[in-house]
Amino acid sequence: MAAPEISQTHLYEWLTGDEDSRMCRDIPEAACREQPRNFFLHLAASLGNKLADELASARLVLPWLLGVIGAPLWMVGLLVPIRESGALLPQLFVAGFVRLRPERKWAWVLGGLLQAIAAGLLALLALFGSGGIGGGLVLAVLVALSLARGLSSIATKDVLGKTIAKQRRGTLMGWSGSVAGGVTLAAGGVLMLFGDGPGELALAVLLGVASLGWAVNALCAARIEEVPGAVEGGENAWDSIRQGLGLLRDDRNFLHFNLARALLLASALALPYVALLGQEQSGAELGGLGILIVVSGVAAMLASPLWGKRADASSRRVMRDGGLGTAAGCLLGALFAWWPAAWSETIWPYALVYAVLVIVHAGVRLGRKTYVVDMAGADNRALYVALSNTLTGVLMLAVGGVVGLLAQWLGSAGLLAILALMGLAAAASAQRLPEVE
Repeated sequence: MAAPEISQTHLYEWLTGDEDSRMCRDIPEAACREQPRNFFLHLAASLGNKLADELASARLVLPWLLGVIGAPLWMVGLLVPIRESGALLPQLFVAGFVRLRPERKWAWVLGGLLQAIAAGLLALLALFGSGGIGGGLVLAVLVALSLARGLSSIATKDVLGKTIAKQRRGTLMGWSGSVAGGVTLAAGGVLMLFGDGPGELALAVLLGVASLGWAVNALCAARIEEVPGAVEGGENAWDSIRQGLGLLRDDRNFLHFNLARALLLASALALPYVALLGQEQSGAELGGLGILIVVSGVAAMLASPLWGKRADASSRRVMRDGGLGTAAGCLLGALFAWWPAAWSETIWPYALVYAVLVIVHAGVRLGRKTYVVDMAGADNRALYVALSNTLTGVLMLAVGGVVGLLAQWLGSAGLLAILALMGLAAAASAQRLPEVE
């Protein structure tokens, strides 16, 4: 029985570059002893979650789903705001609920199971949905999926902070992104073989695999050894709002972080418009979706470990570089759209830009997640994460509406130029944040 444990510990030390797995910062001794085992359970859970997120992506897969079932075009514009805001807005209300539980992993498990059920319903809609009714059902299921995602998100970060020590969290998230990118790459390669074939079946399979991914996420979360934590400070929703507003007033660094995070929304908002440009220029349908999924998987596989190591050294610099990369990727996409050349009328130039922005967005997400977890203490981490996510959800709805109007007025290429300026502002804001590692 000792050999597997030694092997697991050695593998943990190799992946993290840690010569002594018992050296822990800011977690209890009991949690430190279980850290190698918990590291791999977190890794497997994150793999299931990241794979499911890619295969049920509101930026790529769900727009194709609405197109295949013949839903009205205006519904496509609601996908990303629902997906992001539905996950973020309720989190301040959920924080008090999570805080009242000595073991927060069970909230994570519930969120994972609900997402698995929602993805299964989307798979059925791919096969049997049709027209406006089918599209409306897709949006309704997406609302439920996003709310469940919000529950999982707040609990996941709290459990991560209780079970994995500082300067190991970014590495964990980096490796999980790399492995998930490789699996997503394989899924996209299979999808490319469908070409313009039976889209309903292909999408149903993708969404079915996403459902399994969230089921794996819930199973691994249930097996994590979590030391029961303090339940003091658990508040109802209104107490959480009052306490959260106090944080914004008293903690200037936290307020500044949320400003930088809001500006970094440009990296998320740019992706569907780059995909839309590729579809408009090339006319590619399901095969084009496969290409974009493949480049997304390759980009995530290559980028995440690099960002993870850098986030453990300085998550502030990762956020800054994410803003600069967003500006560069958006400008490149706009230039391709404006360039009158035959090669710009295929999907491949936009697939390249999409890959760049996926790499950048991976850094933005990993950097801001690591920053807020390391900024907060054990007693207020759940509230910090929930308040930041709720604020971002509100801004996603507001900024998403403005971006939609600008796209209607300026076109996708003009909008990307505006988002490039937003990325530069994000980089300048992140540069002024203090270090927290």
